[in-house]
Amino acid sequence: MSEAKSAESRPYHHGDLRRALVDAARRLLEAEGPSALSLRAVAREAGVSPAAPYHHFKDKAELLDAVAKEGWEILGSQMAEAKTSAAGMQQLTALGVAYVCFARDNPALYRVMYDAARDKEALPAEMQDNKASAYCMVRDTMVEHGADPTEEQHLELASAAAWCGAHGLAEMAGFKQFDHLKAELGGERPFLEAVLSHMGLFPKPHHGC
Repeated sequence: MSEAKSAESRPYHHGDLRRALVDAARRLLEAEGPSALSLRAVAREAGVSPAAPYHHFKDKAELLDAVAKEGWEILGSQMAEAKTSAAGMQQLTALGVAYVCFARDNPALYRVMYDAARDKEALPAEMQDNKASAYCMVRDTMVEHGADPTEEQHLELASAAAWCGAHGLAEMAGFKQFDHLKAELGGERPFLEAVLSHMGLFPKPHHGC
């Protein structure tokens, strides 16, 4: 019997196979990029038979959707933690910095989170009207600090602007052209805070934070 045939028939013994597959997919993403991802490669990384992933995912797209969903959950958790570490309007800046840092620390996962929605006509489900979502956290923080919730259009535009600002900064913050600003301002975080403050929607950081 060939090695491939033997692998196909090998049973899996994971208490949570779905979790093991998503974790394996994330490891492969960050190590080798999305092009290296396949159900067979993920099965090999997770230590299960090539057939095992099909118990949970019909194809690579479904697996990527699951990985993207987890990415949004992690982002939301990190932004919520950042918010609790700040006070007043500085909470909004903390949310923006947390967003950029997440994108920097998880580049492949971050890309998949948006790529999963490229061919759809709506924002990812995790960014829509879900109070626990990272996107709604931005809107709700604005309301907590003075935005009028009855001015729905203004609030929606402000939330979109803040999100787009952080998203753009995440795309550009690593460019070497900004190294001198980081050095002059005292590091990456002060640089991120300064850029966000110049967008107008984020408050200026306190010195020494």
